[in-house]
Amino acid sequence: MSEQRIGVVGAGTMGQGIAQVVAASGFNVRLYDVADEQLTRAKNAIDKGLEKLVAKEKMTAEGKQEALARLSTTTALDALSDCSVIIEAAPEQPALKEKLFRDLSHLSSDAILASNTSSLSLTRLAAVCERPERVVGMHFFNPVPVLKLVEVIRAEQTSDATVERIEALAKALGKTAVPVGDAPGFVVNRLLVPMINEAAFIVQEGTATPEAIDEAMKLGAAHPMGPLALADLIGLDVCLAIMDVLQEGFGDPKYRPCPLLRRMVAAGYLGRKSGRGFYIYE
Repeated sequence: MSEQRIGVVGAGTMGQGIAQVVAASGFNVRLYDVADEQLTRAKNAIDKGLEKLVAKEKMTAEGKQEALARLSTTTALDALSDCSVIIEAAPEQPALKEKLFRDLSHLSSDAILASNTSSLSLTRLAAVCERPERVVGMHFFNPVPVLKLVEVIRAEQTSDATVERIEALAKALGKTAVPVGDAPGFVVNRLLVPMINEAAFIVQEGTATPEAIDEAMKLGAAHPMGPLALADLIGLDVCLAIMDVLQEGFGDPKYRPCPLLRRMVAAGYLGRKSGRGFYIYE
């Protein structure tokens, strides 16, 4: 890989996970966020994440310090102008992502712009950019340092060369790239999130508790984690946003978000990140 510096936009859970993997894989990474406080939290989380690798003897203490030295942070978007690949990991808000891609496309005519979007149209994002053939989806999964999959989503405008570079980058990061087309929810979330939504309907109807549903799916379907515990890990707001995208994109009533899920998000019960979702977290 010839990449010299990789930019990451957004220092939330996904952004910090991506930045950690990039730095640990030997690449220089510049992490951008609008808030200094969020960047400080991200750096602390990355430090802890790397320390876990040291404790498991998957990285040396020296390797950890070298990885941290490859990480820099910024609140200035134009500081990403020297990055060869920029991975966007901002919240799942179409208007926000489109503005970011429009602004990023003005920074460099050579950079590949990759989105970590979990469900939004890459074709739509590419359409606002000056070089749409350099726009691609690079969908990581949470927790990024652990899960090996990266969905590589080709927009209508994406060039073969862009896909090849992103697939090579994913391999260099220790991930497995799976190519998919640009359809709502792509593959994993199109299958996974409707299952979570259906589990929420079962709770709403009083057929079973979250604990019973999760235990049944672990024991009966060999799932390592039940769907509602997984929903709490993903974030109920993210699950709801994906269901809204699926319903709008396909126009099929089977993708109707569960009213209980919508009420929980409105109440601020977002899962692990808020301390309460289908379960209570200390």
